[in-house]
Amino acid sequence: MNRILLTLFLCIPFFLSAQQPPKPSSSEIYEDIKKLNFLGTALYIAAHPDDENTTLISYLANDVKARTGYLSLTRGDGGQNLIGPEIRELLGVIRTQELLQARKTDGGEQLFTRANDFGYSRHPDETLEIWNKEEVLGDVVLAIRKFRPDVIINRFSHKPESFGNTHGHHTSSAVLSELAFDLAGDPNKYSEQLVQVDVWQPRREFFNTSTWFYGGQEAFDKADKSNMVVLDVGTFYPSNGLSNTEISSLSRSMHKSQGFGSTGSRGVRNEYLELVKGDMPLDVDNVFDGIDTSWNRVEGGEAIGNILKEVEDNFEFRNPSESISKLIEAYRLILDLEDDYWRTQKSKEIKKIIQACAGLFLEITSSEPYATRGSEVDFKIEAINRSEAKITLGTVNILPLYVTNYDGAELMENKRVNMELDGVLLNDMEYTSPYWLQEPGTLGMYKVVNEELIGLPETPRTLKANFSVKIEGFTFDFLKEVVYKYNDPVKGEVYRPFEVIPELSASLSEKVMIFPNEHEKEINVIVRANEPGVKGKIELNIPEGWNVSPQYYALDIATKGAEQSVTFHITPSKEQSNGFISPLISYKGKKFSNELVEIDYDHIPFQSVLMPSKSKVVRLSIEKKGQLIGYIQGAGDDIPASLRQVGYTVIELNDNEIKADKLKDFDAIVLGVRTYNTSDNAKFYQEILHEYVNNGGTMLVQYNTSHRLKVDKVAPLPITLSRGRVTNENSEVQMLAPEHEVMQYPNVISEKDFDGWVQERGLYFPKEWSADYTAILGMNDLGKSQEKGSLLVAKYGEGHFIYTGLSFFRELPAGVSGAFRLYTNLLSIGKNETELNKNN
Repeated sequence: MNRILLTLFLCIPFFLSAQQPPKPSSSEIYEDIKKLNFLGTALYIAAHPDDENTTLISYLANDVKARTGYLSLTRGDGGQNLIGPEIRELLGVIRTQELLQARKTDGGEQLFTRANDFGYSRHPDETLEIWNKEEVLGDVVLAIRKFRPDVIINRFSHKPESFGNTHGHHTSSAVLSELAFDLAGDPNKYSEQLVQVDVWQPRREFFNTSTWFYGGQEAFDKADKSNMVVLDVGTFYPSNGLSNTEISSLSRSMHKSQGFGSTGSRGVRNEYLELVKGDMPLDVDNVFDGIDTSWNRVEGGEAIGNILKEVEDNFEFRNPSESISKLIEAYRLILDLEDDYWRTQKSKEIKKIIQACAGLFLEITSSEPYATRGSEVDFKIEAINRSEAKITLGTVNILPLYVTNYDGAELMENKRVNMELDGVLLNDMEYTSPYWLQEPGTLGMYKVVNEELIGLPETPRTLKANFSVKIEGFTFDFLKEVVYKYNDPVKGEVYRPFEVIPELSASLSEKVMIFPNEHEKEINVIVRANEPGVKGKIELNIPEGWNVSPQYYALDIATKGAEQSVTFHITPSKEQSNGFISPLISYKGKKFSNELVEIDYDHIPFQSVLMPSKSKVVRLSIEKKGQLIGYIQGAGDDIPASLRQVGYTVIELNDNEIKADKLKDFDAIVLGVRTYNTSDNAKFYQEILHEYVNNGGTMLVQYNTSHRLKVDKVAPLPITLSRGRVTNENSEVQMLAPEHEVMQYPNVISEKDFDGWVQERGLYFPKEWSADYTAILGMNDLGKSQEKGSLLVAKYGEGHFIYTGLSFFRELPAGVSGAFRLYTNLLSIGKNETELNKNN
């Protein structure tokens, strides 16, 4: 049964979401009919969310009418988040959903591999060593065999001369694509995949080149373009009043967590595709030239094509239902096709069109947004025929519960039919959570136990309703996911996915706890009951050498959705050490230790993520000077919470609070990551900050990019930003100024303080600075020259100005001991009454 349900899911477009259901207009139906008459497939391949060329994807999907997909090798877990605090796995969930919304906008479909975005990489050799090259290559082969593209388009170049000139993930995506082009058609390669897919050989492969890859317009103009296809992708679509480039901008703007909002443009826009493999089209403005993309492509397709051409030519925009009888005639013939791929794909498309022509609205909603295994759920069903077509609603079967309504009803024109059902969730139903996060992976790879899920953008929803509907005498089955719908006073009608979640979940009040001494600390554990009448017990797992009291608490939660908060007292080990604590809940003979993380942003569907609930605890030898820290957030980070862990009082300042008389009370002012890229008001308050330093204050500015700066300069003394970075978190660090105050007081910093860093050393280091600054550290990636701009300290007036590209925003929330010690030294500068301080 599970295999049958998965097969049914794969017949649904990847880009459907649990947000408001599509309600296509006549113009959209007509465009879908034209797409129905095109039998060609294109696959765009790159490394990350936001790497894709949305203009080209939109052009292929909406102008050419090809089935168009984007294979993103990663989910973008290693990026920065401009809209909230989520990083790593949770950011990957957000960026996955942003990609799905982008594809809903531009008409493409979305695929993935199991590769984990571990952060910036200098070279594809490094990338493919951290990724499992053979497994990721196999995933690309699998995507090609499933999607069966005639044309593959790479965003980046696979040529060796491009290695090291861009992100190693970027180049790796092209290298793997170029290899997979031939492997996908070889039955002796990745033969284990042939249980679920057939081999497939694409016709041709291109590299989506541009002036950027040639170093500028002049060089590109001189380049030999004899092996390039040139496409004008600036098409205007009268049916929706938008140019293709405007649709592209709307799609691009879905990448909100990366700050990629895009302004629409109009007019001619050329895209250049350089041939990598396969035959060169004779028609250089048609990537499908020489490929039969008509219904004649498949045996038995000619008759289908003739019928659908008649439907297209005689489509009645005022009454689309007039096309239903002919569409059903074509549908019957499609079901008899021997070609599995086109039978599956085109039957899916034409069913959607028939439903749209009938104005047939089918929906199943739940009374609550979530439920647990074994609990009863109330469902509401709505069906309405908004056309002249003769339609009868047969059974409505809720899968996999097999709760069925047997009362068939004729759906009269524009007469709504409502019914209610209830069912009990099965005890073995899978929890709703991203499938790639259900098992621990590695730095470079996610682990997916069920191989049939590999490549899917999200976890298939198992709870669906199958509507059996007879339209003009022919019976169709329409699968609809169960959703939760409610009215918001501001937003109006809001949809949420229906979630199957555990009976209990627990979250810890702190993800990292720093113990600067032997004193105990409290940690709150919030237990949420997702069903009523919970009686159980909670205790904490702790590292060896640590102590906790009390040993456990009794749980007694009467109401579904209610919470019980308990407080444990943690006493650290006497010696410097670290480890993890985690809750363990006993209930009904079962153990629960996961946290339920909810992600709620307006531009993506609501997400529930189950993750191990744990907190890193660190017994740290650390000293600090000063107490009151002012923090000005930029793109968003968790450093304020980290500083509070070591005893600082941190006040997060908004723009209106940055006044000279208020700043004088602070021991240091810190600017969060990319403040000068994100704060429109920075140009107004920056002079106030610099005056604060001049009068004796300490100002710490964390990394910014030179692109889209909101200020004329990032420092009171000359400094020039660059893209310099050190991506290897284990790279050797040289002390350029070992006797400087920030290396000695109040904590003596050594090479050991750079052990255990995560993802990278730092990024966007300055490349030039005035003699006023002291460069504190030197570091480099393998084969690269030394970077000296990771940490710059200058005396300015009576105070100290510090600029750093070190990735403290990753290290402190990860509980890296040495990062805490160094950061504390930076905030303590000028407060150490020593001879060294006087000399500096």
